[in-house]
Amino acid sequence: MFYLLHGEDEFTSRERLKQLRSQGDFGFNQDVYTGNDADIKTVIMTSETLPFLSEQRLIVIDGLPKKKRGESAASVEDTNKGGKAKKGRKSSKNAAGRAGFEKALAEHVATMQDSTVMILLVEEALDSNNALLKAAEKHGKVFQSMLPKGAALEKWITGRAKGIGVKIAPEAISLLANFIGNNLRLLANELDKLAMYVGVGGTITVNDVRQLSAQVQEARIFDLTDALAQRNRKQALNILHDLLADGEPPLKLISTITSQVRTLLLVKEQAQRGMRGGQIASALGIAPFIADKALRQVGNFNAPQLENAYRQLLSTDAALKRSRLTPEMALDLLVVNFGL
Repeated sequence: MFYLLHGEDEFTSRERLKQLRSQGDFGFNQDVYTGNDADIKTVIMTSETLPFLSEQRLIVIDGLPKKKRGESAASVEDTNKGGKAKKGRKSSKNAAGRAGFEKALAEHVATMQDSTVMILLVEEALDSNNALLKAAEKHGKVFQSMLPKGAALEKWITGRAKGIGVKIAPEAISLLANFIGNNLRLLANELDKLAMYVGVGGTITVNDVRQLSAQVQEARIFDLTDALAQRNRKQALNILHDLLADGEPPLKLISTITSQVRTLLLVKEQAQRGMRGGQIASALGIAPFIADKALRQVGNFNAPQLENAYRQLLSTDAALKRSRLTPEMALDLLVVNFGL
């Protein structure tokens, strides 16, 4: 049996992979290949080997080879017909590139041993004319997982909560959806934590989310920084006072805002070098959504303004620790003078 798990929702695909693996008794007959490093001949040879002391053999292929520059269907056909590779190019285990790997695997699926269970996980949506997709539709099963948005995301949160034995209030659903978005792995972790807090059969409220979800709190502080970046002091003060009313410690607020401004400085520096969101996230070791949000914010500041804001934050932090100002007054002054 051949299973194709594809789509941008990597979290759901990997959960389905775990489910499929748990359904069989494969014993020692389990092999995992990384698509970019896998030798298609080795994969096929393994799938043709009968299982030992078990009825089935499991083969998991995690991903596909990267597409090579200049790769085309014609070059794949030439390779399959025994054509010679161009001089000066070294042969490799995936000489035909991704298209060749897909074609060879698709052809093999049609004649695969009944005792073999092969699962291919691809973290992107494959085109309708893809050879592997057609092979899976004819000889196996296809599971496509796309990231939910809008009402579909809220439905996912409700269903996930129900699946772990709790209920969740509509306001709490909206809060999680708005501040965490469709990062399903992160949402699942937050829901697991909240479910443990309220207990089986309990209801997750908006106050539970605000108190226990560090991701939501950090996102709310990002909104504060966003308001500051837009010079919207009224909105910034409203967000600040809401956070304080929710019990957010002033020193923690200062620390988080300082960290965010430092991130803005680093992102601005990388952006000026021509780097994009994904590259910046990788270089700085931050989440892609943080890099994207920071990229939108840095355009509101020049470098001297960010440096001045960073110094103001350090000064406010020192004033709070020395008890020279009340927390509310120190933070209000920070908002009023931010980036000037």
